[in-house]
Amino acid sequence: MRRSSERASVAGTVAERMEREPGAVGPARALEPLRHLREALRAALSRIREGESRERSETFEQQRFWDTLGQTFKVTSQEATKLSLAFSRPPLPSAEDCQKLSDGVQNAVLAAATVYYWFPKDQGTTLRKMVRDATAEVVEGMIQLTDVILSTPLQSLSQEQLISTGSIWEACEQISHLPQDNQAAVLSAMSAFLGVVRDAVEEMEQAQGEDQDPYSDIMEDEELGSRGNRDTYWSEADRKLLGPCMGLMKASKACLKKLLGAVKVHGKADTPEQVAQLDDLADITNEISPSVDELALSMYPPMNQLAVRLNAAKLASVLKKVLEITKYLQTDQVTLLPFW
Repeated sequence: MRRSSERASVAGTVAERMEREPGAVGPARALEPLRHLREALRAALSRIREGESRERSETFEQQRFWDTLGQTFKVTSQEATKLSLAFSRPPLPSAEDCQKLSDGVQNAVLAAATVYYWFPKDQGTTLRKMVRDATAEVVEGMIQLTDVILSTPLQSLSQEQLISTGSIWEACEQISHLPQDNQAAVLSAMSAFLGVVRDAVEEMEQAQGEDQDPYSDIMEDEELGSRGNRDTYWSEADRKLLGPCMGLMKASKACLKKLLGAVKVHGKADTPEQVAQLDDLADITNEISPSVDELALSMYPPMNQLAVRLNAAKLASVLKKVLEITKYLQTDQVTLLPFW
């Protein structure tokens, strides 16, 4: 009888201790709303990435859209702050409080996603993609924050939690920096493409000017000693290919620069036709920078000349398509863009 009483006492003590432990049934029950929130956010993120908005809307009000989207992002930022503060120090919020916090976050995120779906495709797929990416980044940040909280629910405010909360603030702030129409969106995208191409050209020029050795900035291995491997140098045959390839890369840079200036001065996004033309430009110029990157990477020693020639041909084909599209735009009676 005495042993039964002792066992009951020990069981009671263990149960009380488990209620205080992070992995205990009590905290687990309190955190259940947060786990449901995480699953709901993952489902929302999937819909944002894969879902389709309306093709067009006769009643779309641009200013109202941006004002509403900005407000939903602001509320989302505030809800993220509330959630983070609630789990910044012990004691753990009750199940009821955790449910309220989770509901607040979920409602804010769903409101932002709903506003994103208001944006019709005829306003520009380039701009729509930027809005989608901005919305998805906020949801991803919120998922990360819930992950951090669930992994360390009873600890004081951790560095990971601070970083996650700050990333949500930054993502929500991005909405005020997004382009407001498709012309501005295409200009932003093309500027990014030009930056990548410019960097590739400068790096290759620098590599060719470093005493025949493009890897001269890499320190020697202490065990292997001096890098006398011929694979780190260009042969005479290799160098004969470098000139034409550099010419293609510089032509890509000049092409993007010219297009950027033309869109900035002559581009319009007042009609569906003009918006579609801008999207066509964004799509084709988006192929230039990865093609330049592939060519540049294949040019480093040890050079595979066949791969270099194939990549050069691919880049030349992309540039030819760009010229064909701009030629079409020159003769189009809807929008005349004098690119060349």
